[in-house]
Amino acid sequence: MPLYTDTVPTQLVWHQASGMLELGWADGREAYFTAPQLRSACKCSACEKRRRDGHPLAAPTDTALTGIEPVGETGVQLLFSDGHDRGIYPWPYLHQLALEA
Repeated sequence: MPLYTDTVPTQLVWHQASGMLELGWADGREAYFTAPQLRSACKCSACEKRRRDGHPLAAPTDTALTGIEPVGETGVQLLFSDGHDRGIYPWPYLHQLALEA
């Protein structure tokens, strides 16, 4: 069982036509993310290094999701049209992004 059960979404829908990722939680909160939003928010070591070096990524508006892979019960790995496939998005992080939206 995941450590942070309140941050695990009860719904995950990839709207491929619009490119949106929809998440819903048991408390009724919903969030809709675009691929550029998620790509820019990547927490992989390479993207984190860019941020530390003062070069945060601003993903192009035509960035698209090309795949979603589960990572056990802890989150998802998102694959992007720019070839980036290293970002793992834990449920607590996606919940945090939803709260900040």
